[in-house]
Amino acid sequence: MDAVLLGWPPDGPTLRLDYRRFSYAGKFVMSNTGKAVIRDEATADEESEYDEDVLATVAFNYDRTDPDTLWLRYVTVRNDRRGDGLGPRLCTFVTDRAAARDVARVRIAVNNPFAYEALYRAGFSFTGETTGIAELVLERPADSPATRSQETYQAGLDRYRERDLTSEERSFLERKRGQAPPAART
Repeated sequence: MDAVLLGWPPDGPTLRLDYRRFSYAGKFVMSNTGKAVIRDEATADEESEYDEDVLATVAFNYDRTDPDTLWLRYVTVRNDRRGDGLGPRLCTFVTDRAAARDVARVRIAVNNPFAYEALYRAGFSFTGETTGIAELVLERPADSPATRSQETYQAGLDRYRERDLTSEERSFLERKRGQAPPAART
């Protein structure tokens, strides 16, 4: 399994993801964002209408008002590979490439506690901000993991605890109550 940067914005490539296997599959046909993937070359199928070798992918673009900031827009992992750490690995991969391009910081907005946890594993920290659609904004310097505290980590989890959640999300949040943030994988 190799992580590959396919292109930077605005001339990013497109991907053909199977909507039955990936969340946000339709977002990866846009060509104005950069893309990176984790591929399993052993599953490549030249005759398929989909990019069968993709296990995880992320789309990203520069902030319109701050050229020192890169936004990770959509991260998706193939359904049968969720929980394998591919999302955090891919986000760290892109962040490292962004640092090499002199990007100062990388941000992402997440809409569920599982994504929140995954991004903490990639070295991000909750900023205390939310988007207009109630996503929590996380950030990290491009060249190193963010400074993180238990208080900030729990503050983000508390935001999710106030929401209407699935039983799986409630159980996850209960297991995380009072814990320190997970270690960043570098």
